[in-house]
Amino acid sequence: MPKASDDDKNRFRDLIETVAHIPGVEVKPMFGQLGAFVNGNMFAGLFGSSIGVKLDEQGATQLRDLGGGPFGPEERPMGGYTTIPDVLEPQAWVERSAAYVGALPPKSRKK
Repeated sequence: MPKASDDDKNRFRDLIETVAHIPGVEVKPMFGQLGAFVNGNMFAGLFGSSIGVKLDEQGATQLRDLGGGPFGPEERPMGGYTTIPDVLEPQAWVERSAAYVGALPPKSRKK
């Protein structure tokens, strides 16, 4: 499994900081990587140096058409998430993902 470097983690945190104005946004460690959540729902993640986002079907199709692919381990990618290709500026995609996931019902805490 690829590990994110400190530079990758800092780049991810800086990117998520651009959507920190949305209430409920936070970055948490996740399986040795980082995940960005809004109201308890993950909207973006870091896997090695790759950033993946959760989008509506139209957005996911657009991102795949621009070269995005599965996000996460090759043998078991995360359903519903698409990797942002390195050739694209990720900020707009992260903003779009945060807005989409932020409109979903908050995740309820397990008892």
